[in-house]
Amino acid sequence: MKPPDEVRRDLVKRWIQQADQDLEAAEVLLRDGSRLRPIIAFHAQQAAEKYLKAVLVGHQVDFPKTHDIGKVLDLVAGPEPDAAAALQEATLLTPYGVEVRYPGDSPELLPGEETRALEIARRVREAVSVLLKTYLL
Repeated sequence: MKPPDEVRRDLVKRWIQQADQDLEAAEVLLRDGSRLRPIIAFHAQQAAEKYLKAVLVGHQVDFPKTHDIGKVLDLVAGPEPDAAAALQEATLLTPYGVEVRYPGDSPELLPGEETRALEIARRVREAVSVLLKTYLL
């Protein structure tokens, strides 16, 4: 049986791997000139959400099943207040987690919004990489 710290380390790594896959999917779609703007934004939102949840797992903070990045950042603010404050822009991604997935729930994404969403997700990844560097070695 693995010690609890090793179990937590493995779980943090899995959250990061899942987030990296979402980020890569968004990057590939954007790089290939895809017009699937809502799908790119969705994957950017999912990546940012999962990176932030990896921080919570690393700090052993329970979290609800939610796609609301503001709620996740509120929880991140407990152990990492500076990071949570610096990443407030990520709350702009929340609508891309659900609303853009269904017709009529929100207006169509304008050209360029998917690029901005991806840039925000990349910034979240960079910040989380610093916070979780001991888990990523």
